[in-house]
Amino acid sequence: MENPMPSSIQLTDPRALRAYAHPTRMALAGLLRREGALTATRAAQLTGESVASCSYHLRILAKYGLVEEDTPAGPGREKPWRATARSTGWPGYSADPAVASAAEELTVAVAENYFHRMARAQDARRELPREWQEAEVFTDTTLYLTAEELSALGKRIAGVLAEFSDRGDDPELRPEGARRVQWLQVAFADAEPGTETAGSGDGS
Repeated sequence: MENPMPSSIQLTDPRALRAYAHPTRMALAGLLRREGALTATRAAQLTGESVASCSYHLRILAKYGLVEEDTPAGPGREKPWRATARSTGWPGYSADPAVASAAEELTVAVAENYFHRMARAQDARRELPREWQEAEVFTDTTLYLTAEELSALGKRIAGVLAEFSDRGDDPELRPEGARRVQWLQVAFADAEPGTETAGSGDGS
């Protein structure tokens, strides 16, 4: 493919981190990544937001490099916008208190966003064919790992997922029957009482 979209854009400016934490901006960035270049009018139709709201939030995203104008529109025509990367990354740790605080706020905002999306998917899952309902994954596992092992495990899983990443950019690579699937990865040091000495290991 010509001029492939970069895989990720990294945010380290506290202002950019807080700007991206807005739910409408996350939705717009995700929409442009999935659908390609869109005008604010089309984005409004797909998100249910007003055109004025989409235009405003797209300009904020552009300010921090998350989206940009696509091929310039002709005279009198509305300009389209496109995403600058397939995903957004931010620091998991920073010695700068301002960056650390803003990154934590963004992580919480993203988690809340995915919770709402997952809840909507659960409400609609009974409409899916049986094979899709049975294929979906909803589980958790308790492991005892060192920080180095956790990091290595994350990289191994990322390598497996990368085998399917080209399908996002090229629809011709998607096999018949393929659907868009959200694969969430969350691994954290458990802060619940007693987790340092006990754990069933069979989820909860």
